[in-house]
Amino acid sequence: MSSKPEVRVDFYQLSRDPAEALIPRLAEQTLKAGERLLVVTGDASQALRISQALWAHQPESFLAHGAAGEGSEERQPILLSDAPEPANGARFAAFADGVWRGEARSRFERLFHVFSAETIEAARAAWRELGENDAVERHFWKQEGGRWVEGP
Repeated sequence: MSSKPEVRVDFYQLSRDPAEALIPRLAEQTLKAGERLLVVTGDASQALRISQALWAHQPESFLAHGAAGEGSEERQPILLSDAPEPANGARFAAFADGVWRGEARSRFERLFHVFSAETIEAARAAWRELGENDAVERHFWKQEGGRWVEGP
C-alpha cells in the first residue's frame, strides 16, 4: 500500500521565457489556492526583475510581495529571499535561479524548481534523486509555444 507523498515538486524547464515571466504566474496560482509563496534566488538582479514583474502582473494589476530583511516578512503573501527560510509561513516555494536546494524540501508541501539550459544537468540530478523517494511526487513542465504543458 502506498502512502500519499509528503511533497510535490514541479520542475519547470525554461526555453522561451525567463523565470521572471513564470514566477508571477506561479505566484498567482499559489495565492488562488489560498497559500503563500517563498521565491528563492541567489541572484540579486534576478530578484529585482522578479519583483518588478510581480508589481506589473496582469490581470491582477500587481501581486503584493516583499523581500526578506525588509521587515514584516510574516505578513507577505509572496516573499523574495536568497535563502529557503519561509519567514512568511509559506508552504510553497519557488527556486527561481536554477539552484536545487534539496535540504529545504522538508520545510514545504510544494516546490517549483525553475531551471534553464545552463542548469539542466543539476535539475536532472535532482529529478533522479527525488525519484528514489516515495514521499515525493514529481512533475515536469516544458514550454510549447506560449503554453506550459506537462511532459515526460
